[in-house]
Amino acid sequence: MKKGKSGVIIAVVIVIIIIIVAIVWLVVASRPINAVSYSCKNGKSIDAKFYKDRVDLTLSDDRQLTLPQAVSASGARYANDDESIVFWEKGDTAFITESDKETFKDCKSDS
Repeated sequence: MKKGKSGVIIAVVIVIIIIIVAIVWLVVASRPINAVSYSCKNGKSIDAKFYKDRVDLTLSDDRQLTLPQAVSASGARYANDDESIVFWEKGDTAFITESDKETFKDCKSDS
């Protein structure tokens, strides 16, 4: 085999390996780390799917939200850009504030 052909074959193999690694990373990153259902005060509920850097929320009022993880001293905190919507989770409890008003209160994990 000529030197030029083996270099091309090596380059193709490297590209294929990079593509496989990227696909595996995307599949793993798209799976939730954990999923939790919370029952809240006043008959409300929250279904949360936790990912490495965000949470997807389904609220009992039929809203669906995706919030990126935000800085927190304790527990896990997720907020939109202007922090008008914040989801806090600690242990088996959670709550949501919207424009500094607690709209989903006293939420406890169903599990």
